[in-house]
Amino acid sequence: MENKRPFDILIFDWDGTLMDSEAHIVTCLDVAMREVGVEPPPANELKQVIGLGLYEALAALMPEEHAVVHQQATEAYRHFFLSGDATPSELFPGVESTLKQLRRKGFQLAVATGKSRRGLDKVMRQTRMDSLFCISRCADESFSKPHPQMLQEILTDLDAPAHRALMIGDTEFDLQMAANIDMPSLAVSYGVHTVERLQAYKPLAILDQMEALPKWLDSYSTN
Repeated sequence: MENKRPFDILIFDWDGTLMDSEAHIVTCLDVAMREVGVEPPPANELKQVIGLGLYEALAALMPEEHAVVHQQATEAYRHFFLSGDATPSELFPGVESTLKQLRRKGFQLAVATGKSRRGLDKVMRQTRMDSLFCISRCADESFSKPHPQMLQEILTDLDAPAHRALMIGDTEFDLQMAANIDMPSLAVSYGVHTVERLQAYKPLAILDQMEALPKWLDSYSTN
């Protein structure tokens, strides 16, 4: 039977797309900035950098500070995230069941995230999600989003062209990263960035919940 499926690989952002980790990350950013003597902005401003690599996010929040301060804040964040913060983070509703359904349908699942490798490994272990993904790339292993290096390495390892993969994320950084190598993208509306910001990068669709993804893929395949 002819395979009419338009994509073989589904690449997911983690924070704000699969996991509801906004409060956790905002808390860590707040603490990290205070640790280096910088007054953090309100939470609504802190969350706008979610999706960038950690160093890049803190540099964006403290543009007038020296690179040494950015690095000190980065280390403070990592320490608090890995050992000090108890703010709970849960997967968004329907994420686990949806990813398992997609795996059964034969899709290869991947992660491209602004998290560090240690950070991603920690939350994957906690949620027992690691077995669902065939490959992942983190910001401390490559250039930060929106640079497309993470996606390029995933495609290379899976021996696939960009048009056979779909990037799924909640921020303009995810969508711009995909656009930089002409990879199709799909956005979710329940994460960090507004629908208006997401629409600027022309995703194929914007879904209001992860559970809608399998049905959307089936519908897109028949168009």
